[in-house]
Amino acid sequence: MRIVITGASGNVGTALLRCLEDVHEVVGVARRVPDHAVGPYSRADWHSVDIGEPGADRVLADLFAGADAVVHLAWGVSPAREDPPMSRTNADGTANVLEAVQNAGVGHLVCASSVAAYSPAPRDDKVGEEWPCHGIAASAYSRGKAELETELDQFVSAHPQIRVARMRPCAVLQRQAAGEFARWSLGPALPPRLIGSRFLPIPAWAGLRVQAVHADDLAEALRLVLDQRAVGPFNIAADDVLDSTALAHVLGGTRLPVTNPVARTATRAAWLAGLLPLHPGWLELADQAPLVDATRARLVLGWIPRHSSADAVRDLVEGLRRGDGAASAPLAVSRPGLLGRVKAMGTGRPTRQSQA
Repeated sequence: MRIVITGASGNVGTALLRCLEDVHEVVGVARRVPDHAVGPYSRADWHSVDIGEPGADRVLADLFAGADAVVHLAWGVSPAREDPPMSRTNADGTANVLEAVQNAGVGHLVCASSVAAYSPAPRDDKVGEEWPCHGIAASAYSRGKAELETELDQFVSAHPQIRVARMRPCAVLQRQAAGEFARWSLGPALPPRLIGSRFLPIPAWAGLRVQAVHADDLAEALRLVLDQRAVGPFNIAADDVLDSTALAHVLGGTRLPVTNPVARTATRAAWLAGLLPLHPGWLELADQAPLVDATRARLVLGWIPRHSSADAVRDLVEGLRRGDGAASAPLAVSRPGLLGRVKAMGTGRPTRQSQA
């Protein structure tokens, strides 16, 4: 097959490139083209496209021409202040991709949504794909994914001849994404050697529960969808659920009991001061997003995850300790020295775009 992947240099795209067999012709689309002399990026024919730019739909339509499938992974998750606006990448970019898919006559579209699109559910229940996708009001990421689901509903209704699959994974983790997660979530005051240390306190409130999936397992689900030309929504998550104590244990530290309002207030103050890149909206999402049941992926696709949630978290923690990354801008190694961390702590303003 000829497969075009938007956002192919990111967390999920990198894993998908590792997963796809050499028999496929793969075209990678990214705003910043990675070092394609290095695996797995050498697997693709690369094109630099900012999908949110006006007129990008015409550029994309040319790239999509003759494709058997388009995998849309490009999404601004927690962009830096100087990056393109999140709404331009996500809303405008997705609109351009859908327009290009239609105009190029692509028969199969596979789109990365998220469990973040779901409305809140009873705390310990796992929801199926039929659960409403109205999002979490306090999270810009969640609202964006809920809007994506609505846009896909409209696209499917208007273009029934195009087969559309939408993937709804939980937190997607892997060692190679350590640089990205460090930039998104860790403050400059935290030395990397403390990550995974039993001396590191992990603030976590009672009632927190976490599902994760390893990026390689999500990539395998995407491969199965492509091979089977599958349609419809698929929850993707490992079976085990980590509560706050289990999460702190897997992270290697010690749980520091806090209430959610205290954690949210402290995080907001640190974010506003530029001391922490993590916006408090992510805590609201972690608290309110429902657990998901991945039975449909097992039954329809034959998908079986090889990693547990705990395995995926451990792999990311090991990457953070080692300073792992990959040869792409989103996954680049993040190893600021002492001087770099001191400078970062002196910004006095948020370093990432708002998630409110």
